[in-house]
Parts: sequence; C-alpha cells; structure tokens
Amino acid sequence: QVQLVESGGGLVQPGGSLRLSCVASGRTFTNYAMGWFRQAPGKEREFVATINRSGGVTSYADSVKGRFTISRDNAKSTVYLQMNSLNPEDTATYYCAARSYGGIHYQARGYDYWGQGTQVTVSS
Repeated sequence: QVQLVESGGGLVQPGGSLRLSCVASGRTFTNYAMGWFRQAPGKEREFVATINRSGGVTSYADSVKGRFTISRDNAKSTVYLQMNSLNPEDTATYYCAARSYGGIHYQARGYDYWGQGTQVTVSS
C-alpha cells in the first residue's frame, strides 16, 4: 500500500507558475512509476505527465508540453509538477498516482494508488 499526499495548489493569475508536490509513503518509492492527472468540473480525468522509476523517462500531454515539467526526488519519495505559463484551461484538481508495474503510462486505469488531489485555479 502506498499513500500519496499532494500539495502546492492554489490560485494563480494567467501566465503565472506553481509547483505541485506529491509525497509518497508506505512502500519503496523507486518501485513505482508516477503520473499526474487532472480533472476539471464536469470533465473526465485526463493525463498530464508521467515519469518512470529512475526519473530518466518522462512524457506529457500535448496540452501541457513545453509548459509543465515532471520530476522526482527518490531520496525524498517525492514527485513534482512544475507548471509555468498557466492559463484558465489549466484550472482543475490535480492528482498524483503511482503505478506498481511497468514504466510510464498515459491512462488512469494503469495506476494503482491515488492521492486526494490539490486544487489549481488560474484566474485574474
């Protein structure tokens, strides 16, 4: 069992930046590939970014490519999502997720553990 706790969300103006963090506990962090997903009101949960166990492989949704960066610090059991050039369409609850088997993955059903989410609101 892995527990995931996100933090770092908040209200930011268009063009601004936020860094989300997700701390994992309960099992060896390097056993898991990690992902970030988001869900806006009335919409399905969508993939944002994913990173493999070592941190050497990453992948992004087209909508965030070039603006968001996923990274991990295995010594701190933490995965990050640096979000730059935010726009109102990025407003959503952001979730981190852990995947027990395999590498990076783009679909929510491929992940075994989820955090409670952190709200990001981009508005002037």
